[in-house]
This record gives sequence, structure tokens and C-alpha cells, in this order.
Amino acid sequence: MTIGALITGVLFIFIQLFANRLIPSSRIRRGRWLSFSGGIAVSYVFVYVLPALHEQQAVYGEEGSQLTMESELYFVGLIGVLVLFGIKKIADNAEQKTYRLSNVFWVELGFFSIYNMLISYVVITSQVAGWQAVFYSTAIGTHFLAVSYDLWSEDADRYRKVGRYLLAVAILIGWIVGLWITLPSLIVAIIFAFISGAMILNVLKEELPSKRKTHFPSFVLGSVSYTFIVIALKYFFEW
Repeated sequence: MTIGALITGVLFIFIQLFANRLIPSSRIRRGRWLSFSGGIAVSYVFVYVLPALHEQQAVYGEEGSQLTMESELYFVGLIGVLVLFGIKKIADNAEQKTYRLSNVFWVELGFFSIYNMLISYVVITSQVAGWQAVFYSTAIGTHFLAVSYDLWSEDADRYRKVGRYLLAVAILIGWIVGLWITLPSLIVAIIFAFISGAMILNVLKEELPSKRKTHFPSFVLGSVSYTFIVIALKYFFEW
């Protein structure tokens, strides 16, 4: 296990356990922070997730490879979008029916627990190290923070008592499995495609602050600065 993998796992677990305390309580500061982290998340999607998904599709979709078409992994990503969108739609409909909202919370929590476990597994098995691990973990960490904050906003009591621990345990499971079990590279690519689809939808639908809460300068600062740093490091260190 690399130092990068250890730090990444500990960081992710810490974020899940204390997400509700890491978000500023002041409405103005919270809006700026969420805008800044949303900018980082959007940047991560465009400078890493989409190119990585395209690269993996190109590798496995080549003639004579394990896939026969040029779009299988994109289709898996679409499934990730549809699954998360369906869960979010159910949650939106349940907001008007409080007796159903509790059950929907558990459905969302169950999905994001599996989602966290898969992300943790992919990150650990990718063998990303050094500064590359720092910057990729920062983006995923802000994404985890936004997901946890949304769950806390929906049901703070259940999130504090149960939700955050399930999310943290899911990351720990993915971490441990990633250290001891190596799946075929094609299976890992399929897992990455699924979580990529779900991540893209969640970032664009949930992590961009609403019109009234958006602090545009903070959003631009987060997006541009993260993009600039990652591209610069890719150029100088050939990531």
C-alpha cells in the first residue's frame, strides 16, 4: 500500500464522518464554499472523468479487444446516470409526502454507500501516487463532501446517527477490497464507467449551487484554478 493510498483512504473516511461540520454555518460563507467546491467538481469532470472514460473506451473498444463496439462503456455510464436520476426523482416526489421521505432517504443512503465503496475501490486500485493523488483526492473529497451535505440536509438526525457511519464504512470496505483483491481490468473499467455517469449527473444537478446561492467568482476561481493546476502538472510531469 502506498502512502498516497493511505492518506486518500483516511481523508475520505474523515470527510464522511464530519461533512456536516466542515461546511460553514454562515449562509454567505456556505454559499461561497459550495460554489468554490462545485467549480472544482465540474473541473474534475471535464479534465479527468470524461477524458479517462474516453481513453478506456478506446482501449477496450479497439478491433480485436474485449469489447465489440465503440460505445459500451458510455452505455454503462448512461446506466449510472439513469439509476441516480431515478433515485433523485423519487426523492423529489417524496418531498410532498413526508411519510415516504424517510424510506427514500434510506434508498439514497444505500445507493451512495455502494457508490462510495466503488469509488474507493477504483481510486485505491489505480495506484495514483504523489501530487497526482493529492489533486485527484481533493476533487473526489469535495464531491464526497457535497453528497454527504445533501444527505444531511434531507435528514440531519438520521445522517448523524447512522448515515455518516455507513458512508465511511463503505469507503473502508472499498479500500480494503482494493488492497487485497484485483479484478480484471475490464471489470474495473465498467465500474469506473458506471460511477462516472452517476458522478457527472450529481455534479451538474446537485453540486452546482442554485441561482440564489451561487457566488459566481468563487465558482470560477475553483474551476479555473483546479483546471490550471491539473493541466500544468500533466504538462510538466506527464501524468
